[in-house]
Amino acid sequence: MRISADEERTKPGAGTAPVWPRNTLARLEEAVLACDRDIPLVRAGGSIREVTTAYCRVAGLSRQVRLGDRVVFEGGGLPGEVVRVDEAGATIKPFGNQIEAGIGAGVFRHGAMTVRPDASWKGRVLNAFCEPIDEGGLLAAGDREMPVDMPPPAALTRARVTEPLRTGVRLIDLFTPLCFGQRIGIFAGSGVGKSTLLGMLARAKGFDTVVVALVGERGREVREFLEGPLAANRNRAIIVVSTGDESPMMRRMAPRAATAVAEYFRDLGESVLLIVDSVTRYAHAARDVALAAGEPAVARGYAPSVFSDLPRLLERAGPGVEGGGTITGIFSVLVDGDDHNDPVADNIRGTLDGHIVLDRSIADQGRYPAGNVLSSISRLATFSWTPEQRNLLRRMRAMIARFEDTRDLRLVGGYQQGLDAELDQAVALVPRIYEALRQDFDAPMSEDPFQELANALRPE
Repeated sequence: MRISADEERTKPGAGTAPVWPRNTLARLEEAVLACDRDIPLVRAGGSIREVTTAYCRVAGLSRQVRLGDRVVFEGGGLPGEVVRVDEAGATIKPFGNQIEAGIGAGVFRHGAMTVRPDASWKGRVLNAFCEPIDEGGLLAAGDREMPVDMPPPAALTRARVTEPLRTGVRLIDLFTPLCFGQRIGIFAGSGVGKSTLLGMLARAKGFDTVVVALVGERGREVREFLEGPLAANRNRAIIVVSTGDESPMMRRMAPRAATAVAEYFRDLGESVLLIVDSVTRYAHAARDVALAAGEPAVARGYAPSVFSDLPRLLERAGPGVEGGGTITGIFSVLVDGDDHNDPVADNIRGTLDGHIVLDRSIADQGRYPAGNVLSSISRLATFSWTPEQRNLLRRMRAMIARFEDTRDLRLVGGYQQGLDAELDQAVALVPRIYEALRQDFDAPMSEDPFQELANALRPE
């Protein structure tokens, strides 16, 4: 066995007390602390009194646990979470799809859920507990413990969002430009190109770390996303996955854990891109948990706590304290039935700093990204535009609105060229604007969107 120089100097000599090397002591201390975290010497416990398909009731834990605490079941298996506490007992929602323990089995308090991110996690794929599910081996534990439900920075200590961000997607850089630390939503129905646009945004430059939460996705789409849209940035990305076949508790945990990882790197001063696909499936999982806890359904089946959980999650993204790092949040919102007035979509839209609407009718025309210029908005666009660009884009929006408002009139033959100069201009230019905004996934990233648009509109 080879002994390092430090170990050689610390070997015990004759008549002296043994002095263990520092690195060995450090490893021993870390192992003891890990054991203490995982298997405390004294555990508060209770026993199962009722088991249903959605939850179990435990007696003897009411005075030892708080909402959100993790518990472990006697005999092993996935843990559970306390979702309700009353005098008679505690309601436990398991992280597995079913409860494997039976009546009388022991249940023990395990404390609040935390993660310990580390820079070596970049390039890895994790589950909702931040455990590796790839073939990269064990994860190194970081030096700081991050609660998965950490509150956002206080409002008056947060830095302002003013630095423009170039995404490389012409549609966004022109009409809904972003800033570092902004939070924006991509609203779309199923099959309109939402995940493809997220992949294009994941290639944006200027970020030190990319954290992706894939919530409720199809199993086959995970590898497609990793080896397709995210392939170029895989070495600086951390991916947290909870597929659609996993339990609501896992799908509810994944975006919270991913946000905790993003907060760790933000606190180190890094610029972090956080992508959550999709927040709607997080809301669906939160609804299942709330209904199991006995909450009433008040809006299309959603319990009241869902509408408080959503802002609590979304507000954690954004700028950190003045002089620190930022989390630029991009959240996809799956609009059920293409209804943009859905309670969840409406709640999220009012919380974020802008929204990009993907329109199915535009996708049906083969124009991708299928963004609706008139329905999309960035509330921080003024920091990205010069006064001249702002005036130009205002005129272009008005031209596009005029073009779309008269579409039916033109289809029935009610338009005659020369009677309305503004409409003539819209009919001549708007199709060329639409063509300039077209950008396939494998197309090069846009370097100067305004110049590219000017080149497309230049007379032939």
